[in-house]
Amino acid sequence: MKVALIGASGFVGKALLNELVSRGNEVVAIARDTDKIESTDGKVTKVAVDVLNTEELAAALNGADAVVSAFNPGWTNPNLYNDTVAGAEAIQAAVKASGVKRYIFIGGAGTLQIDGHQLVDGPDFPAEIKPGATAVRDYFNTLKQEKELDWVFFSPAIEMHQGITIGRTGKYRLGKTSPVFNEEGRSILSVEDLSIVIADELENNAHHQEQFTAAY
Repeated sequence: MKVALIGASGFVGKALLNELVSRGNEVVAIARDTDKIESTDGKVTKVAVDVLNTEELAAALNGADAVVSAFNPGWTNPNLYNDTVAGAEAIQAAVKASGVKRYIFIGGAGTLQIDGHQLVDGPDFPAEIKPGATAVRDYFNTLKQEKELDWVFFSPAIEMHQGITIGRTGKYRLGKTSPVFNEEGRSILSVEDLSIVIADELENNAHHQEQFTAAY
């Protein structure tokens, strides 16, 4: 399979790139700064593109079997909300222009619901990441109107960050619009196992025009 991976130099992107390559996939690794993409595997083609340049991005995506977006303009970005929405919408437009139909967008846990209420709207949601989480939620509402693409919106576990050092276990449980909790009441997943979830979805095509999530 040929996969175009947007945000290949980031926390999620790097782990996903490793997983995809380990399964024998050809990967077009897209980032603004390709020097930050560490892979030297021959199956990886590095392409430097600003996601806001939809024409160049569409050209980079052309010919792929699927597009996976791990785009994140950076949690410390002072213009996080606007840059997140603009980037996500530009990526969606580029995917459509490229002719690729399969599109997996890796969002956030803030869109998941408990008792009908999204986590991002809760009183205890971390203030420092709320602008980005709100932007992802607002983009998700836009994506839900998309009829042409075979899209999937993936929400990671509530605890999925660089402080999770569980590593690659190959185990996970799936959910749809609500968090998956373990016996201790935690929704947790390593970035390595998140990458397995996405790679499995690319192979199995189990979800279509819907949200899903995963955790232990």
